[in-house]
Amino acid sequence: MSQVAPHALTAVTDGTFASTVLAADQPVVVDVWAEWCPPCHAISRSLAELAEEFAGRLTIVTVNSDENPEVTRRYRVLSLPTLLVFRHGELVDSLVGARPKAHLRQALARCVGE
Repeated sequence: MSQVAPHALTAVTDGTFASTVLAADQPVVVDVWAEWCPPCHAISRSLAELAEEFAGRLTIVTVNSDENPEVTRRYRVLSLPTLLVFRHGELVDSLVGARPKAHLRQALARCVGE
């Protein structure tokens, strides 16, 4: 049975990516993951908690790379998990691999200029 997302974050698809991510008014972090990826699941709880912490300043969403190959291909995601950072519809940064929550918090703080 396939999950919609590895945690409580909003899942985007190839079809909703442009309207949800590229058209967003605030920075968006896209968690590119797959069901078979243990490190993806390892950071999922941290990302869900950080989404609440950064609410109103940035949005964190997920995209399942197996179910949405267009996004994965377009942004040349070769390793999972990958976090893609978008600002005003442009890819401005990425973070590849699982990281501790403190490291993720620092990376997200940079996204919002803190």
